Amino acid sequence: MINTKNFTVFRRVFSVFIALLCSFVIIFLVSEEPVFAIVQLVTGPLRSVRNMSNVIETMIPLIFTGTGVCIMFSANQMNLACEGSFHLGGLVAAMCAIMLGLPPFISPVIAVAAAGICGAFYTSIPAVLKIKTGATELVSSLMLNYISLWLATYLMMRFIRDPGVGAASLPIPDSAALHALISGTRIHIGVIVAIGAAVLGELFLYRTKAGYEIRLVGENEAFARYSGINVVKVIFLSQLIGGLIAGIGGGIEILGPIYSRFSWTSLLGYGWDAVIICTLVKKKPLYTIPAALFLAYLRTGASIMARTTDVTLEIVQITQGIIIMLAVAEKFLEGYRMKLVEKEAKDNLKKGEVL
Repeated sequence: MINTKNFTVFRRVFSVFIALLCSFVIIFLVSEEPVFAIVQLVTGPLRSVRNMSNVIETMIPLIFTGTGVCIMFSANQMNLACEGSFHLGGLVAAMCAIMLGLPPFISPVIAVAAAGICGAFYTSIPAVLKIKTGATELVSSLMLNYISLWLATYLMMRFIRDPGVGAASLPIPDSAALHALISGTRIHIGVIVAIGAAVLGELFLYRTKAGYEIRLVGENEAFARYSGINVVKVIFLSQLIGGLIAGIGGGIEILGPIYSRFSWTSLLGYGWDAVIICTLVKKKPLYTIPAALFLAYLRTGASIMARTTDVTLEIVQITQGIIIMLAVAEKFLEGYRMKLVEKEAKDNLKKGEVL
C-alpha cells in the first residue's frame, strides 16, 4: 500500500521504470533485433558467474564515491571534487605501493590510508575557497577535477613511470595488491570495505551529533547559525569526510585485481556517477548500495548487449539522463501525492469520528 511516507521511494522506482521503458522504445526503433537486444540487456549479467562478478566489481567504486557525495551534499555544498579525489587517491596509493616497498598487509593499509588523506585534502579546497573568498564550490571543484587529472599524470610520469610501457606506472607490487576473494572473478575485499563505508556513513549522518549538524546546515544554514552551530566547521568537516571516502575508493580500486599498474590518463567518471546515485537515494548513504548495484547491473547488461547486438553502449547514458530528469522534477507525480494526502486525511478523520 502506497502512502505519503513511502511516496518518495515509489517516485524513484517509477522514474527508473519510465527510463527503462523509454530505453526499450529507443531500442525497438534503432535495432533490427530489438527483443534479443532487450533480453541481453536485462538478463545478460545473470547468465554467468563472470558477468555477475563484473556487476560487483563495477559497484565497488560507485558505492565509495556515492557515499562521499551524499555526505558532502547533505551540507548543501555542490562540491564535485570527488572525481578528483578518487583519481588522486588512486595515484597516491600506487605511488606508496611502488616507492615504499612495505611488507604485505601493511603496504595496502598504508597506501589506502594515504589515498584517503589525499582525497580529504582535495575536496576541502573548494570548501576553503568558498569560506575565505566566497568562490562558488561548483565552479572551483569542476576546475579542480581537471587539475587532478594533469597533476596525477605529471606525478606518475615523473616518479613511477615504467619506461618500457609508456603512459603507465611500474607494476604494483604483489605485497600491496588486493587479490580476488573468489576464484575466477575479480571480486576483492574492497566490496566489504565499500559496504562498510556506506553503513558507517549512514550511522554518521543519522546517529551522531556531527551528522545532525551537517544535515541541519544543509536544510537551513541561517537557522543552524542562529542555533549556535559553527557552520564553517560543519561545512569543512562534511567535505573532508566525503573526500576521505572517495580517496579511499580510488586507492582500493587501483590496488584491486582489475588494474596491475596506474594508467589512468583520463577521468574515470565515478564522481559524476556519484551525483546520479546521490540524487536517486536522496543523500542517504545506506541506499547507495542498491543504487550502485542497479547502475552497475545496467552498465554490465548494456556492455553485453553492445557486444552481441547492433545496439550501442550509449543507451545507458539515455537511461541515466531520464532517471535524473524525473528524480529532480519536484512536480513529478505531485498530483498523485496530493491525492494520497487527501485520502489519509479523510481516513484519519473517519477514525476520529469512530473513536
